[in-house]
Amino acid sequence: MIVERQGRIIISFFAWNLIINSLATIFVDSIVLASGTTSAMSCSSISNKVALGAGCYWGTEKYVVKDFQKIFPNSIKTAKVGFMAPEPQKAITNPTYRQVCSGTSGHIEVLDVELNQPEIYFEELIKFFFQFHDPTTKNQQGNDRGYQYASCVFTSDSEQSRITKKVIQDLQVLIDKKLITAYSNKKVETFVADYNTFYEAQEDHQEYLMKNPNGYCNHRIRFKEWPSITASTETSPPSPSPTSGGFLSKIFGQPKGE
Repeated sequence: MIVERQGRIIISFFAWNLIINSLATIFVDSIVLASGTTSAMSCSSISNKVALGAGCYWGTEKYVVKDFQKIFPNSIKTAKVGFMAPEPQKAITNPTYRQVCSGTSGHIEVLDVELNQPEIYFEELIKFFFQFHDPTTKNQQGNDRGYQYASCVFTSDSEQSRITKKVIQDLQVLIDKKLITAYSNKKVETFVADYNTFYEAQEDHQEYLMKNPNGYCNHRIRFKEWPSITASTETSPPSPSPTSGGFLSKIFGQPKGE
């Protein structure tokens, strides 16, 4: 009886060990799986599609596709010029270039961008967007005037919208502190709208400045360093970032005057 009881006790002990070890393994695997899922979700929690309105879309395309990728190679998956409406319900459908140029179609000239690894490159792209155009001239870039030339970011999700609005807010602070003085006016006029139907422009407008390097363009790099928002003009130099200082200075040289 004692042996039998001891046998039962031994069997019971091993059985409980097996159950406990199995449960522990399942628990650990669950944590790892949950962690991996969370990580994957966080990596894909921002869309890779955004449309940028910064005046004539020829220059926008050139600076994003060519110059931005000098700093961040292979960051752009696809890019096409075309039109998007901040209020699509009030805009016409399938607008022609001539209709958009009239300023009455309800559309803005944009570059439709698909990013690789948006969790890495989206904020950098938005900052760079403000470095090559003037966001303080409402519905105007240089000699180009009209609603179709508005400064606008069409965001695809709440995270893109949050980042864009934060960059705009920070930019306004930098202007108010006179840490950025390269713009015509003192108020950022850029607005954020929901990404919606994109109407691709005609084929001969795609990669226009790549095909015609001396073609019309009123964009330029207006400042090469994105200053620290806490910087003082007397005591704190701008903090370096991938889109500041060395990178852009080497690529674009010294700033040009108006």
